Amino acid sequence: MPLTNTHPESSLDTTATEPVVTADGNSRREFLKHGLAVAGMAVVGGLAGCASPGKREPGPRWASSLPAARPLRAPRREQLRIAFIATGGIGGHHLETTKEAGILCPCYCDVDTQRMDMARELYPAAKAYQDYRRLFEEMGSEFDAVMIGTPDHHHYPATMLALQMGKHVYLQKPLTHTVWEARQLTEAAARYGLATQMGNQGHALEGWRLVYEYVHSGVLGDIVETHTWSDRPIWPQGMGRPEGESPVPAHVDWDLWLGPAPERPYVEKVYHPFTWRGWWDFGTGALGDMACHTMDGIFWALDPGYPTSVEPVASSAITEEAFPNAAVVRWDFPKRGKRKAFSAYWYDGGLRPTTPAVLEYGRRIPPTGSLFIGTDAALVVSGDYGSSSRIIPEARMKEVGKPPQLLERSPGHVEEWLLACSGLESIDFPKSRFAYSGPMCETVLLGNVALRVGRRLEWDGANLRITNVPEANAFLTKEYRAGWRV
Repeated sequence: MPLTNTHPESSLDTTATEPVVTADGNSRREFLKHGLAVAGMAVVGGLAGCASPGKREPGPRWASSLPAARPLRAPRREQLRIAFIATGGIGGHHLETTKEAGILCPCYCDVDTQRMDMARELYPAAKAYQDYRRLFEEMGSEFDAVMIGTPDHHHYPATMLALQMGKHVYLQKPLTHTVWEARQLTEAAARYGLATQMGNQGHALEGWRLVYEYVHSGVLGDIVETHTWSDRPIWPQGMGRPEGESPVPAHVDWDLWLGPAPERPYVEKVYHPFTWRGWWDFGTGALGDMACHTMDGIFWALDPGYPTSVEPVASSAITEEAFPNAAVVRWDFPKRGKRKAFSAYWYDGGLRPTTPAVLEYGRRIPPTGSLFIGTDAALVVSGDYGSSSRIIPEARMKEVGKPPQLLERSPGHVEEWLLACSGLESIDFPKSRFAYSGPMCETVLLGNVALRVGRRLEWDGANLRITNVPEANAFLTKEYRAGWRV
């Protein structure tokens, strides 16, 4: 795989490696139980007496890597009413993880009626839609909150409509399709005072909390670099647009699927389902899809703020249509408070860091993970959810052991949001609310802009502006088809 290396100081390793430990996001320890016995609160029962969902086609590979669904309680004096926008794929995960909480669902939406099977089974009385704009218009008074699991290019319009109508929002990662959209949703969530949560489920798990506590306990010294790598993409990237077109299946409304994106003909198995992630018009590539998981601990523990620059260190071929098959991106973050300036690197497409800290580790690094390099020690973190972390050198790990607890533990990622929706916790209770996940998504997606233009970009975050390559500012946002601008 030919790469263009624009940063000679970086060492690239294309060798696939085996995990050091099993990345099991739920096996480290049980969550501390949250005090949900609030006076006057009615805990709604689960699915007693209801038929279980029938046999379904296995989901894509990412589904097996999600934290296992936990039984949820509906912490509400009255049952919460949720509308589901997208009911296949991750949308099915939304349905499963909330049904046992006694959630009411008056309506749901998916452009593909074949992907509504689970929703029909779990909520047979709910009204089905293919166009979420109609759902909001006709049923807006019938629900309190929405859970959104559409392709990335629909995240912003669906979420902004919900916020404008006063609905709490649980939105899958990445928060948005563009940098500009992320800023708009961050500001809108604050303006409307609603409960929000981005679906980077690992943020509620023990692993990233331990990483935060290792960093803030001071055992690593000052962090000078971080490195994060992913086994994505597991979908096509680096391609051009195919010629020709296929008949649109009767169960898919292709015009609605395109939504705000430019028109193009339907081609079977090229865009829908799941393979949309590799196309600029619909997805955010390996970086946008996974960095909101795998870099989460970096944003949480180091609170980096705006980067001063972002640089495409190396990448395979980039086309006008699709993300590259492999890439390395670097962000530089300035000193902030007591934290020193540091650089963050991202690797995908099978690339891995080969820094001195990795070589000193002397073991194969996991297929996905992160590395925090400090002045006193380094920390190797396995998996997308920070599920296992080890200090380098090993002697230092034995000396330190487990870090002191500095953060409260979570009752669960969705449950944080439900508590805030219910008013039993404040809208600040969800830890990946848009105030946190919006700026993170901005920074991540800025890396895609740098890849697209192939230049180091200097960033004025306060003014949402690239200062040294003016033409690159066009890629911070996009054009929306008529009827989809919110």
